[in-house]
Amino acid sequence: MASTAALDQIFKAYDVRGTVPDQLDAGVCRAIGAAFARFAGSDRVLVARDMRPSGEELSAAFADGVVEQGVNVVDLGLCSTDLIYYAAGKLDAPGAMFTASHNPANYNGIKFCLSGARPVGEDTGLAQIKSDAAAILAGDARAPAPSATPGSRTAQDLLDDYAHHVRSFAGDLTALKPLRVIADTANGMGGLVVPKAFDGLPFKLTVLYGELDGTFPNHPADPIQPENLRDLQAEVISTAADLGLAFDGDADRVFLVDETGEPLSGSTTTAMLAAEILRTHPGEKIIYNVVCSKSVPEIVRELGGIPIRSRVGHSFIKALMAESGAIFGGEHSAHYYFRDNYRADSGLVASMMVLALLCRADQPLSSLRKAYERYAASGEINTRVADPHAVIESLAAAYAGHPQDRLDGLTVDLGGWWFNVRPSNTEPLLRLNVEAADPDACQRHTDDVLAQIRENA
Repeated sequence: MASTAALDQIFKAYDVRGTVPDQLDAGVCRAIGAAFARFAGSDRVLVARDMRPSGEELSAAFADGVVEQGVNVVDLGLCSTDLIYYAAGKLDAPGAMFTASHNPANYNGIKFCLSGARPVGEDTGLAQIKSDAAAILAGDARAPAPSATPGSRTAQDLLDDYAHHVRSFAGDLTALKPLRVIADTANGMGGLVVPKAFDGLPFKLTVLYGELDGTFPNHPADPIQPENLRDLQAEVISTAADLGLAFDGDADRVFLVDETGEPLSGSTTTAMLAAEILRTHPGEKIIYNVVCSKSVPEIVRELGGIPIRSRVGHSFIKALMAESGAIFGGEHSAHYYFRDNYRADSGLVASMMVLALLCRADQPLSSLRKAYERYAASGEINTRVADPHAVIESLAAAYAGHPQDRLDGLTVDLGGWWFNVRPSNTEPLLRLNVEAADPDACQRHTDDVLAQIRENA
């Protein structure tokens, strides 16, 4: 059975995530459920899960912990993560989503939100939830005590409401055209929500690997890795599709593939969506993370918007959106956040907006994207190192003569190129991103920084 020691391993910067059952089991989930119920301070908690084999048992145990605290559970059943965010906004209730997103089948985890889909991160509740869960597991007298009157359990299905909400982001539905769309849902929750969102629209949708199967029999549900896009690229080309959509396991992220089979980076999609939003909402604030291409803030400024730079991670971006009133936020990892979606991220909402843009444009995506791609990027390169923070400090010293900031890891601006290194929040890795004027320069600078990382690893 997992123990209190496992909590140090599974509580991350903005969610809970670990291997089942050695780090995350029913007993731990029950304790976390009780702790979350106490922290959230609501009379009800929404609970949902993705298609992973362990999800049913773990989410049920979590619900047991919630009910023991005298708090009612609303079971949303199988959901995408953006569906539970929608539910938390629509129903104004806190929620817990059991998912490990793109991680392998032996992982599971919990993403939390408060009523209104407000985020819960390390500094905004996770530390308190962890402390209370540890007290419960240890039998500490200071642990939250069970209520004399248990809460109730009910079920609710919001899939149709959510699909209608997603379609609203496509604007004038009568202006949509019968574009051919291929969606690779990687046996993840996209297989449930994507067809439902496309219902009644003129698009010709084909879903690859739409069966819900948390063992991921076809390929990992991690679309940021190029090898996981190959089946989608081949299908887009062979069917002469207009757009390919690659969703991750819990379907809150989407990567785009143009009609030639070429993927778009998260930065390119962020810039494109920002431009689309500023077209109808001039002067608004747009958030981008430290790893996004510098083309994003450039384009936002050119279109009269106000760019705001953020740390990587959904809890940080959502909090900054609430604080600043920003209308949209985007990340290199293909998370896209919308003020009109309770400031939550949604791959499906982003997909609808891109499709509406394609219907209005007189050019294919391969042409449309060019205006948003001004620089060459390395992509995210992960290196396993013994002490990530020591390596970061060695790089800071090596580039001491250049502008640096520590908003998230270390970013160094060298004029014609820049790089960011930061420790992973979920794995023992150091992540490197480099951007330069052209591919040759980008490769050269990437090799130089990587050599220094490995020398100090």
